[in-house]
Amino acid sequence: MLKVAIASLALLSSLAMAGPKVEFETNLGSFTVELNQEKAPLTVANFLKYVKDGSYVGSQFHRVIPNFMAQGGGFDKNMKSLPTYSPVRNEASNGLKNNTATIAMARTNNPHSATRQFFINFVDNSFLDYDQRPPGYAVFGKVTQGFDVIQGMGKKPTHSVGRYRDVPVEPIIITKATLLK
Repeated sequence: MLKVAIASLALLSSLAMAGPKVEFETNLGSFTVELNQEKAPLTVANFLKYVKDGSYVGSQFHRVIPNFMAQGGGFDKNMKSLPTYSPVRNEASNGLKNNTATIAMARTNNPHSATRQFFINFVDNSFLDYDQRPPGYAVFGKVTQGFDVIQGMGKKPTHSVGRYRDVPVEPIIITKATLLK
């Protein structure tokens, strides 16, 4: 009886720790990310602003590098830059790692410049972690369903469009972004 009670408590505590989930639909299929509000509260709040206002819809995964990552959220299908809110403070020192299937914020060389662009790691990319390369890239969640869709992005041919490299030849468009209840 005690073992059952302990197992039930463990299950309940793991459910309580679950963060918000967002389902993305793309022209390649759907995937779901679970966000870690506890370790990356500023980043999650920032990301959810773009989900809730609908501005990820119609954006594309504009940079896809096999065996590295798929980056999206910042450009429309014509590679036009999309409007942003103010940058978010870099939370890369939160202990979360750029492991396979994690989602992290893209940024410029300024560590506190992340706005709407994010990337999903195809593989473990520890060289992006705070402890390996300060200031690091802030991980704020992980793909919990549909990682095969993300992996499929890495198999699509890419080319250069103006100054941008590794752009999928056939645009990979986000058609819907839903905050799950």
